[in-house]
Amino acid sequence: MAPPRHNQIVVGVDTGGTFTDIVYRDGGIRGRIKLLSTPDDPARAVLEGLAKLFADRRPDLLTYGTTVATNAMLERRGARTVLVTTAGFEDVLEIGRQARPDLYDLEPIRPEPLIPASRRLGVAERMLFDASVETVLSDDECRRITQAVKEAGPEAIAVCLLHSTVNASHELRLGRALKDLGVPITLSHALSPLAGEYERCSTASANAFVQPKVSTHIRRLAQRSGVGRLRVMQSNGGTIGAETAGREPVRTMLSGPAGGVTGAIEVATRVGLRRIVTLDMGGTSTDVAFVDGKAPRRSVTEIGGLPLGVPCIDIHTVGAGGGSIASIDAGGALRVGPESAGADPGPACYGRGDLPTVTDANAVLGRLQPRHFLGGEMALDVERARAVMKKLARVIGATSAEQAAAGILRVVEGNMERAIRAITVQRGEDPRSCVLVAFGGAAGLHACGLADEVGFREVLIPIDPGLLSAQGVLDGRVTMDGIQPLRAVDPSFDLLTRRARGPASAIRREIAREGIAERRIRVTTMLRARYLGQSLEIEIPLTRSWRRHFGAAHEKLYHSHAPARPVEVVSLRLTGCGEDARPIVQLLQPSQAPRIRRPVVEDQVDVFVKGRHMAVPTYRRDSLRAGTRLRGPAVIIEYSSTTWVDPDFDAVVDEAGNLRLHRARNKGGRS
Repeated sequence: MAPPRHNQIVVGVDTGGTFTDIVYRDGGIRGRIKLLSTPDDPARAVLEGLAKLFADRRPDLLTYGTTVATNAMLERRGARTVLVTTAGFEDVLEIGRQARPDLYDLEPIRPEPLIPASRRLGVAERMLFDASVETVLSDDECRRITQAVKEAGPEAIAVCLLHSTVNASHELRLGRALKDLGVPITLSHALSPLAGEYERCSTASANAFVQPKVSTHIRRLAQRSGVGRLRVMQSNGGTIGAETAGREPVRTMLSGPAGGVTGAIEVATRVGLRRIVTLDMGGTSTDVAFVDGKAPRRSVTEIGGLPLGVPCIDIHTVGAGGGSIASIDAGGALRVGPESAGADPGPACYGRGDLPTVTDANAVLGRLQPRHFLGGEMALDVERARAVMKKLARVIGATSAEQAAAGILRVVEGNMERAIRAITVQRGEDPRSCVLVAFGGAAGLHACGLADEVGFREVLIPIDPGLLSAQGVLDGRVTMDGIQPLRAVDPSFDLLTRRARGPASAIRREIAREGIAERRIRVTTMLRARYLGQSLEIEIPLTRSWRRHFGAAHEKLYHSHAPARPVEVVSLRLTGCGEDARPIVQLLQPSQAPRIRRPVVEDQVDVFVKGRHMAVPTYRRDSLRAGTRLRGPAVIIEYSSTTWVDPDFDAVVDEAGNLRLHRARNKGGRS
């Protein structure tokens, strides 16, 4: 019987390079579906999923994790954009910073700016750092620059003037003058009021570059889906309204990965874990993050080598996914990724691809079982995968397809291991004190190998790990960030709180527009400070004792502090968070059936392990009750993912339904 009409349908969507994941709550009913993504039109897969799940009903709320902005940036397929900047600073996008991304590269190749020199126009005006005006922006100059922009034929415009964060009057005036051209305009001070002109200019240019494509996509999705309300996941782990996302799409660059980290923190918190490393391995990439109690944040990130000055979760991405293609480099060595087979043509075992991928390697080794992939909804062509693996074996001199497949796994796990060490060891954090939370469609197949190599004390695999990012998107709270520029030396707490009131009120109003009650909106304030004369800032909470907290943070980071030295506060960062009345619950609850003494073996399958074939039992995840213990080797199958339990590991199901993997005490050696 259909559920009552008054039930609210709440949907979360994560569109990846290979699969589009959809989870939903319909009253007390929960469900999910995975479909192959449609890269030519990402909305098509979403609409197909909604039609299969709800027929003629329409969701009341859809929260969307999208890669449209990211792909437009990486593929350089954005709008024809014109940049208007202070005369003499037209080449800031090319000059950038003096920092070298690779210290020992004698011939570094810098990414091309999104806007060529021919469409970077200088305007005669000059604002100074103290907000005073050196060169007034005249009416004649406004008319001249407007005509020049018109002749450039823009589809979008970015405006970034020097020191507009302390005095935005010239940017606002240009915005009004250019409005008559009828194309989207991004003003840098409104989007990203950072003090550095390069990061601010890069952010404004990127936003203008992707805005027409993203806003059109979001508008069409809202219209075609018929949802009551559409929200979009941001890079900071919260959601914003569709209108804001269409206007400021640069905020959504890491929306899918951010949803994964948010979901992983929620899972870990339920079982009392604080220090975790998240491993989100999907079809095209792997995202890792180090978490110590709360989501790590940073104010500037990079996409395609270009800095973006918007708050985001600190996520490190490497091109190592299930669809990552194995090839031979110029030196004759085996490499895996960053190129991916994506959803089309996809891995060879999906039936269309003809290049060996990580997914093909797992299928040939027997870890992926064709009868159980996506609950049996999607057939796998293992023989096709074996054929491409045999070709690779001949090239690299391997004795069999299985040996070549094992080599692919060693390389891809090495890539992921380096990514994990980059966010832990290289930052002074010991991964051995952390639990690895593995999710995404492919992470469970590689978690044991990574835990063994890196030294994690435990691996946690949540229920339906292949859909955790979509669940994190579904449960994302409405969040708005605001930056208040401020140049004050040793300011009082009262002064800082007064400067925060205006932005805090604006954030509350913006969140309230999304239907969130005032009593459910919470605003927190952080400040960015440095010793006077320094160039790098430290972010700390705004409290009455902020000066003492700054000294402690400086001591921890740099092993020194100077209590008598003046401290300069350069900005305030405010974050508003609004909670819906709906509770946050996990996608699938653990089975409430009585506990059973022994797990039931679903099947015995042939798996190539440690250089030989072994008969390995498989278990259905939904048949494993709390307290169930398994000895490796084992294959645990569920709808959204498969977990490989290495012979050197044991698995236990905790009270929340999570799989907890540990190295068996009486076993040793690398998996």
